[in-house]
Amino acid sequence: MKNENCGYCTGGELLDKFGIFICDLSVSKLILFKEQSKRGRCIVAFKDHVSEITDISEEDRNAFFADVTRAAKAIHKVFKPDKVNYGAYGDTGCHLHFHLCPKYENGDEWGSTFTMNPGKVYLTDEEYEKMKKDILSVL
Repeated sequence: MKNENCGYCTGGELLDKFGIFICDLSVSKLILFKEQSKRGRCIVAFKDHVSEITDISEEDRNAFFADVTRAAKAIHKVFKPDKVNYGAYGDTGCHLHFHLCPKYENGDEWGSTFTMNPGKVYLTDEEYEKMKKDILSVL
């Protein structure tokens, strides 16, 4: 099931507003978040347009959390954060997804919840491409 108004479902311009597709995982998509004030921040979005973790089968739920874990391990290997925060929101988008937000001790917002869209750090296309390549190399 897809929703034509959802960037996670359709990709293209809707996704380009906030993210860069990295790859498909077993039951989800891995997306690099464009705003990079937390270096390495990514999103794992479920393959179908469902709102709640309770809307999917136990098998898909286990596979989704395995995808989240796989992405987190890649973030740890590439960016070496002190902690990864996990956020599951979607009040307006209603597509099951997790934000994986690397946090760095003594860095911006250490010890507090990360800001959803701080709008502070955007990179060049080359920098995004390198991050994508680095993540793919350890998946």
